[in-house]
Amino acid sequence: MKTAIARLIAACSLAGSIALPALAADPMVFGLVDEVTGPQAEAGVLIAQGTKLAIDEINAAGGILGRPVELRIEDNASTNPTTVLAYTKLIEAGVVAVIGPLRSTQVQAASPTIAKSKIPALIGGSDPSLTRVNNPWIFRVRPNDLFSSKVMAEYGVKELKKKKWAIVYSTDTFGSGGKTALMDALKVLGVEPVLVQGYTNNSQDFTPIVLQIKSSGAEIIGSYMTNAPDVGIFARQLRQLGVQTDWINSTSVVTETAMKLAGETLWGVYSVADFTPEGNDEARAFSRKYRAKYGKEPDLFSAFPYGAVYLLKHAIEKAKSTHAEAIREAMLSIKGLKGVEGTYNFEPNGDAVHGYNVVRNDKGKVVFIKHIEFDQ
Repeated sequence: MKTAIARLIAACSLAGSIALPALAADPMVFGLVDEVTGPQAEAGVLIAQGTKLAIDEINAAGGILGRPVELRIEDNASTNPTTVLAYTKLIEAGVVAVIGPLRSTQVQAASPTIAKSKIPALIGGSDPSLTRVNNPWIFRVRPNDLFSSKVMAEYGVKELKKKKWAIVYSTDTFGSGGKTALMDALKVLGVEPVLVQGYTNNSQDFTPIVLQIKSSGAEIIGSYMTNAPDVGIFARQLRQLGVQTDWINSTSVVTETAMKLAGETLWGVYSVADFTPEGNDEARAFSRKYRAKYGKEPDLFSAFPYGAVYLLKHAIEKAKSTHAEAIREAMLSIKGLKGVEGTYNFEPNGDAVHGYNVVRNDKGKVVFIKHIEFDQ
């Protein structure tokens, strides 16, 4: 399976490097740090597909500043140390900017390298701390978890009328940050969780946690789970042990991989999602093109790099340059730009999107419920 995935991503990389005959100028090269191998390699395929779709569209329309765009992918093997190595390789290769990774813990590991390189990095990690370390080269192209936690708390308490919460979270950077943000958001609404329980990524047995949830009297589960396989195992064990409480989760629960692994055990589950195919006109247009090209539904893994490529295009054209400092200044000046993740309004720290969608798994189909936007 992993070999096949690696071949697909390698093909994406090669295809992205082919310039159209009409674009004879020297290409500009975008780097992508992706999970070609490792336990999250299936997500890596989706990330590569979203990136390539955007680059193919841009090249077909004449490129950027009259130059074709090439894509160079470096495998991070789904680990933190290899993420740093992947960034180093792309920087040494002279890329214009780097897209990825999606995992907060991987971004955290690479942050010093990104700062030293002085090359724009368009990240997908949603842990709030990633843009609060005085790194001027990080640009987050998704909303952070201060917003996701507020949306989870508001919808769960005010719309679903649930006051007894169990919080389940991965103990990595993403999960721990999300857990803290959710507890803070619930506190504002006068809610103290009846259970707060962490777990390590790639766990195979969630039975002890499920039994704690069952005995806690929780009416709803709020969770920050990093990896789709963990979602699948947790969902199955939750339902097998008879826990039928409402569940509202971070974006991982409505990814294609998680829904495929969990099947019916995720039906009826709520999620906050930065991307959903019906979120706005831009998301609908992207979804149509993605389905036509790849024959499947897009999710956050394919949407975030697609949006990142177009943000880079916008910034480079605004700057009329591929110089890193010019791109950085142009990126920070972006206000009111609509994209697949929402409306981009960049703050000085590199954050851009300030809202989340509430969605629900309706018998295997992700159904859009509402969008909730917050001030910066």
